[in-house]
Amino acid sequence: MEEIESGIRRIRAGNAGPLTGTGTNSYLIEAGGALSVIDPGPEDPAHLAALIAAIGGRPLARILVTHAHRDHSPLARPLAEATGAPVLAFGPATAGRSAVMQELARSGLTGGGEGVDSDFRPDRALNDGDRAGPFEVIHTPGHMGGHICLALGEVIFTGDHVMDWATTLVSPPEGDLTDFMASCAGLRTRPARVFYPGHGEPVLDPAGRIDWIVAHRRERETQIRAALRAGGGTVAEMTREIYTDVAPHLWPAAERNVFAHLIDLCQRQLAHARPRLGLDARFRATSRT
Repeated sequence: MEEIESGIRRIRAGNAGPLTGTGTNSYLIEAGGALSVIDPGPEDPAHLAALIAAIGGRPLARILVTHAHRDHSPLARPLAEATGAPVLAFGPATAGRSAVMQELARSGLTGGGEGVDSDFRPDRALNDGDRAGPFEVIHTPGHMGGHICLALGEVIFTGDHVMDWATTLVSPPEGDLTDFMASCAGLRTRPARVFYPGHGEPVLDPAGRIDWIVAHRRERETQIRAALRAGGGTVAEMTREIYTDVAPHLWPAAERNVFAHLIDLCQRQLAHARPRLGLDARFRATSRT
């Protein structure tokens, strides 16, 4: 447990890895005269014990979950049972999915990356602009359809939407790049002193980090559009052509990011998929590309 500023403590879970960095950051916040936990984390008895010890028998007002991935939400229910606090989130794992992602899910596409907590159900659903005690809810779909950030004045808890150590994985059908870019634009307009992410260290230049993320995505789009103009191909073929600096064990995550870009380009009529939109499709440029 580490006090990162007055009234905000970070308890890091022991689930370090390629997609989680140094582990999931759970936050214990004392604000508005009450205690709150943000992102209780993965199913891990040791982490649950650490959270309960940090709470120290004090009343817990609420448990807030930024999104229903298995490295963020599974401990919400055990912690609620231990403390009596309600669980608040945008909704279950499928909440907030765009129409194209719903269709891909119906076609049988399953997610990749951190894994979906399909059993997650909050006690109260939160919408964009709602208040949860002292926190303002900011709906930021992209990494997941139901992803939220939580603003405490100019301090924003960003979950997996903005991190300091890595770009956010956008893995269809949970992730939607079109939504992700729109969420970045919306978050960029807000005054923020610091972002506290779900993994890694605090983001001390919030605006600069968002600008870098957007520029990185635009650069990747430029590479993908060039590959489309050169003849295109499958997601796997294009990933190996574009991600020449990535180790093979990270190709599955890279493929998901390429697929997310290709879906976005298809939605903008800059690419088309044959025989249908899916991981096994062959992608080609349109005349607009």
